[in-house]
Amino acid sequence: MSGDAPGSLELGRTGVRVSPLGIGAGSWGQPRWGFGQSYGRAEVVEAFEASVRGGVTFFDTAEVYGDGASERFLGELRVTHRAEGVVLATKYAPKVLTLRPRLTRGAFRRALAASLERLGVERVALYQIHWQSPIPPVSSLMEAMAEAVAEGKIQAVGVSNYDAKHLRIAHEALGKRGIPLASNQVAYSLLNRTAETNGVMAACRELGVSLIAHTPLAQGLLSGKYRPGALPSGPRPPTRIFEPANVAAAVPVVGLLAEIGRGHGGKSPEQVALNWLMQQPGVLPIPGAKNGAQARSNVGALGWSLTKEEIATIDAATARWRT
Repeated sequence: MSGDAPGSLELGRTGVRVSPLGIGAGSWGQPRWGFGQSYGRAEVVEAFEASVRGGVTFFDTAEVYGDGASERFLGELRVTHRAEGVVLATKYAPKVLTLRPRLTRGAFRRALAASLERLGVERVALYQIHWQSPIPPVSSLMEAMAEAVAEGKIQAVGVSNYDAKHLRIAHEALGKRGIPLASNQVAYSLLNRTAETNGVMAACRELGVSLIAHTPLAQGLLSGKYRPGALPSGPRPPTRIFEPANVAAAVPVVGLLAEIGRGHGGKSPEQVALNWLMQQPGVLPIPGAKNGAQARSNVGALGWSLTKEEIATIDAATARWRT
């Protein structure tokens, strides 16, 4: 029997409420992922429109996605579609290959100002540190975040790809300023459940921090379109997900998801996979969407719920991906 999915999710203990499903806009304007080749501006507009129509309010981006193009897309679309209820999140990268290391407070402030300009807002709902890095120290970055919160430029503070140890450091540093840590964005899907065993999930739940799940469909492997002998072409993030043993082991999982989906009016394997994530306490999945069809598929995960028995069955079938 289907139930009703929760109407909204609070980011940590910040009071910022978002839809239980978000959209990761990392591919918008990103040539590396085929922008300008297999899809373009028209498809991105369709993806945004379909997402908002489907009830999605949370959109996640970063300054490095398409060298700011993703942020600009979101800023423009929010205005042109009068989507005032949309919650925007972006990220600051202290050090990435395409940018010089930015280790000073001034560099942080300039990066934030540039993101705000591209997004077309005076305050961003969620600002995240993109990657864990020993330099500058976590406590220094959180101090810079706290200053921006006090200045009204950031509503909530998050981190991304932080392990449990550094998550706790960030939480403690912000707590000294009376600011809750909203979220930690990490890879989490039915085919990547290490957050459950490496301490990250436990720390999030203990501290009241939301877990934002990026790559929740395991780069498309949970859709069933990839199989042994039929793997994706083009660049992919460094991952073990497409190793032959993992691809083969995913086939029966996708079959199980399809079977369960048929009992919910013909839901697809990816919709079942996203719904499973939404049933995990404090978890916000953010699948990507390069076009309207993908966005409509994503929002098809909303408005219904897996049963406890189905959740347990899926949980058992994907236990091997906890390590």
